[in-house]
Amino acid sequence: MHSDDTRRRFLAHFAGAGLGSTLAPGVVWARLQDAGADRVTLAMVTDALRLSGIELSEDDRQALVDGANTSLDRLEELRAVHIPNDVSPPFHFSPVVPGVTVDRVRQPWVLSKAPAVKRPASLEAVAFWPLRHLAELVRTKQVTSTELTEMYLARLHKQQPSLNHVVTFLDEHGRAEAARADREIAAGKYKGPLHGIPWGCKDIITVKGFKTTWGSQAFVDQALDYDASIVEMLREAGAVLIAKLSTGELAGGDNWFGGQTKSPWDPAQGSSGSSAGPASATAAGGVAFAIGSETSGSILSPAGRCGVVGLRPTFGRVSRHGAMALSWTQDRLGPFCRYAEDCAIVMQAIAKPDGRDMSVSDLPFNWNAGLDVRSLKVGLLQASFDELTEVAAKANAAAAVETLKSLGVKEFLPIDVPDFQLDVSAIGVESAAFFDEHQRAGRMARVSRNRGRPQGRLVSAVDFIQAQRARMMMMEALAKATAHVDVYVVASNSIGRGGPGGPPPPRAPGTPRPPRQPQPPGQRHFQMANLACYPAVNVPNGFADGGTPTSIVFYGPPYRELPILALARAYQDKARWHERTPPNLT
Repeated sequence: MHSDDTRRRFLAHFAGAGLGSTLAPGVVWARLQDAGADRVTLAMVTDALRLSGIELSEDDRQALVDGANTSLDRLEELRAVHIPNDVSPPFHFSPVVPGVTVDRVRQPWVLSKAPAVKRPASLEAVAFWPLRHLAELVRTKQVTSTELTEMYLARLHKQQPSLNHVVTFLDEHGRAEAARADREIAAGKYKGPLHGIPWGCKDIITVKGFKTTWGSQAFVDQALDYDASIVEMLREAGAVLIAKLSTGELAGGDNWFGGQTKSPWDPAQGSSGSSAGPASATAAGGVAFAIGSETSGSILSPAGRCGVVGLRPTFGRVSRHGAMALSWTQDRLGPFCRYAEDCAIVMQAIAKPDGRDMSVSDLPFNWNAGLDVRSLKVGLLQASFDELTEVAAKANAAAAVETLKSLGVKEFLPIDVPDFQLDVSAIGVESAAFFDEHQRAGRMARVSRNRGRPQGRLVSAVDFIQAQRARMMMMEALAKATAHVDVYVVASNSIGRGGPGGPPPPRAPGTPRPPRQPQPPGQRHFQMANLACYPAVNVPNGFADGGTPTSIVFYGPPYRELPILALARAYQDKARWHERTPPNLT
């Protein structure tokens, strides 16, 4: 540890003692530089206090020196310990606040009636089929898993030059898993609707034997010697992993070390959000489904841009063991599919405790395709509709509401967004902790400026805890505002945008920080529901004049995935937008 670190920790120590703002840090810094020291001395403290006009006895000064150096000793000991990526803090976030009730009763699992399917002359015709239909092809042995796997691999390879959504092709791995699935099915050991179905995972998810790059040149050769829990669970369900799909660098945006991932609907446009590859590959019929992650919009935003169904589950539904962390209190893994019931099928396999990610609850993930949506209490966030600016998005959102009315939604109950303007995100501090060892080892020097900055180091532990207490206040306010509904509808204004969030533009030195502008209610709701870790599902609801998709989002209180997926499925059955496929893709 050298003078930069010593100075920062020394000043932080005295700030904690109430003296940090009155000391003359330049003097302390000069003394440390002059001495080439890695520890604070009594002379340094004495000089700093004298120039700051503070008088303390020698015993008090020595106590401050001893305390600062003890803290430095402890930090050195801590930094000598290697903390693996999959170790989270021993405290765990819960989206449930006082007054919120959750369903703890496991109900019978009811899928929709199995469709009557027939293998088409060209197998590529099934590339965009819902999981339920693909599963019937496999179950009735009209197609083998190996045939599906070869078809999807061929599509991924063909699409890669234009869409850039694959980091690592897992051709031989996928073929081996497909062959195993075929042997099991032939032996009468059919496991269910994911058996033999090809899928892809975002490249922040660890797969043993392959690189996990986190989308960054800094980690391009990183290989972790274990499988993520979600990979194990889907393998146990019989699914066939065929690709590691692109993620924006360190799970930010759609640009990774291989370039920008594109939307299949308009390859001139990025696919938005850090789950860029899973959204793009699913929309392009390159995989039957994919797994992405969301910390602040990275499922909902690319799902909207690419015109697919993206489910952001309630926090605590799915284990993150083996996935890169940005925030242990905000990260969620979830599926990209083409049909809402497909998301329920995937969730049946992955929504369960694994004994590793201790934030995961044992609450049942129930699904009933026969749920009558007319029995649901449905809310409407009118402010989000009023804030729409694009003509097509506005018209499509209004048409979606009319479609929901035709399904028998008797009344849309109003949702009023609480007036909460504070930024209480945990990402800055928690990501700084996750990447701390990499930062100190110099690996982050190869990360782009916007992703590698350790701003979280500038937040004190006290301020971080206070922000999370304020977050609890916000969650209680939002819970009160949504307590009267099972599901509520929010308009999405995603045309031409790269997704929410991201750092503000840099200010010139000496430029004062501009006053924080109040967020409009719709945007404020997005941030609040995200930080409260509410479930949400994006569903395509039409197209803009240029042929790019628009979308609508169904939200619910914590652990209410059943009603939001049921209403989304009913809407899709009526509107049929999911049956459209991107042009120039076969």
